Amino acid sequence: MNIPENLRYSKEHEWVRVEGDHAYIGITDFAQSELGELVYIEIDTVGQVVDKDEIFGTVEAVKTTSELFMPITGEVIEFNPLLDEADGDNPGLINEDPYGDGWIIKVKISDMSQLDELLDAAAYGDLIG
Repeated sequence: MNIPENLRYSKEHEWVRVEGDHAYIGITDFAQSELGELVYIEIDTVGQVVDKDEIFGTVEAVKTTSELFMPITGEVIEFNPLLDEADGDNPGLINEDPYGDGWIIKVKISDMSQLDELLDAAAYGDLIG
């Protein structure tokens, strides 16, 4: 299982990559493998501030739909255009490259201290066994 060292992780299987006061958020390799082939991503929170642990969207796989939980509080400023039905519409990128082109949203971080509450790679590895 791929668990990059440079990311932070939530117990709900989202990852966070910080770049300045912004963060990219997606689902982990473990999460995408558990969900299976992803067919649709719904994000209707662009332009909104979403609190930590609140739902920011959903992912739909062939057999199930799963809610996406915000790992940190922030304003959702972008939905990955490669995944967006209006633009690229390729949700399978999350299955192929969950930590790269498969990022889901970009946020402006509201509270940097919340990053300290997330898991590092070793702790996330322990969580998923």
